[in-house]
Amino acid sequence: MDSIFKFKDFSVNQDKTAMKIGTDGVLLGAWCTVDFYPDSILDIGSGTGVVALMLAQRSDAMTIDAVELDENAYEQSVENFEQSDWGDRLYCYNGTFQEFADEIAEEEETYDLVISNPPFYTDDFESQDKARNKARFTSALSFDDLIVGVVKILSKNGKFTTIIPYKEEKNFINLANEKGLFLNRVCQVQGNPTSEIKRSLLEFSFDDIDIKKEHLIIEIERHQYTEDYNNLTKDFYLKM
Repeated sequence: MDSIFKFKDFSVNQDKTAMKIGTDGVLLGAWCTVDFYPDSILDIGSGTGVVALMLAQRSDAMTIDAVELDENAYEQSVENFEQSDWGDRLYCYNGTFQEFADEIAEEEETYDLVISNPPFYTDDFESQDKARNKARFTSALSFDDLIVGVVKILSKNGKFTTIIPYKEEKNFINLANEKGLFLNRVCQVQGNPTSEIKRSLLEFSFDDIDIKKEHLIIEIERHQYTEDYNNLTKDFYLKM
């Protein structure tokens, strides 16, 4: 796999991190709402930094922070932030999200937008690659820990956006509800018209309002993308 992934307005080095650029991260960065003009954004588990970079391109937020546990991925995020046009607005912290959230809460600071492409396979499927495990398995950051931390640092009118496996959707929404976060918007994602729904994009806030439901099919057939997917990602992918 090519160690540099080129987007229209930035490039991402991915030679140091276990988790390469994937559809999930790009979907999340493109689908996430920024039309409420967030001033501060946090990306949890930045990996290559691609989601934070997409949000830097899409928004005027003065503060775009990221937190990454894996040291190699952290270094990769820093490198990608520094070589982008938005290096002055992007900052990455190396550590666990739980500790980071506690520190931010202690300082009584908040973020207007919190976004995460979280780890989401359970321990049964852990591979031999420890870095990949950390990036992709819930043992490093459970959904419950993620939501607890988000509630501590999300501003009163803030939004929390994430992407998870469709089969986890109900469970995740229930966990969020228990902590006072309510689903405002959902998009269920299919690879093609005949495949099962694979992913759920979810947007939460502290406001219990009517849920906006969306559906997205990525491809009509192999490498023939739908108009909806083209429209969502055309500001980023070179060939869109």
